[in-house]
Amino acid sequence: MDLTFRSDIAVELVRDSAKDADVVFAARVSTAGEQSLDDVDADAGSSKGLINFLMRERHGSPFEHNSMTFFVQAPIFVWREHMRHRMASYNEESGRYRELKPVFYIPARERKLVQVGKTGAYEFLDGSEAQHDLLEQRMRESCTEAYAAYQQMLEAGIAREVARMVLPVSIYSSAYVTVNARALMNFLSLRRKAEDSTFPSYPQREIEMVAEQYEEHWARLMPLTHAAFVANGRVSP
Repeated sequence: MDLTFRSDIAVELVRDSAKDADVVFAARVSTAGEQSLDDVDADAGSSKGLINFLMRERHGSPFEHNSMTFFVQAPIFVWREHMRHRMASYNEESGRYRELKPVFYIPARERKLVQVGKTGAYEFLDGSEAQHDLLEQRMRESCTEAYAAYQQMLEAGIAREVARMVLPVSIYSSAYVTVNARALMNFLSLRRKAEDSTFPSYPQREIEMVAEQYEEHWARLMPLTHAAFVANGRVSP
């Protein structure tokens, strides 16, 4: 039995209908009515001020008229955090209907391991070599044993939906995530640590790895909107 251990999280943009002009035509309908149709395919370059105004004044609805669909591969403990954000449409692979692949997450050596302080006022520090060695050894042993038990139960005829109960939350799952820019800004405001944030956030590193990749794709698709988000303290409108 060959298990795969990874320390990355994969995010792929598979489909999008998202550009800065989407914000412009949606905003201008309130004053221009049907004439706002002229802005649907217009160059949004001259509308930087309008986009910044909407962001600054937190007029959020114009940022909803777009769509991005991502294919994400992440360990289950990351998905449990991600799905707390009721701002996206999700379709996840099912352990009831398919045999889960033996792919497990192990933190990279640069991942901070030691929590210092109490809840709400703590920081994470680098782990020692001995701590990293222990973590990797025990996680490999635990995942190997759990997946062997999973396979044994499947071979004995136990249903997939029951056998999967033995698997750890470090096993990878994949899902499609569809989101608009306003919802994504809400996610980024909470799941990225940035010094220029009006309201600082301290996310778990693994979900921040997802957020970093979302933001990279979004910034390329909607550069004016992303710049306004950053300039106004990374506050979701």
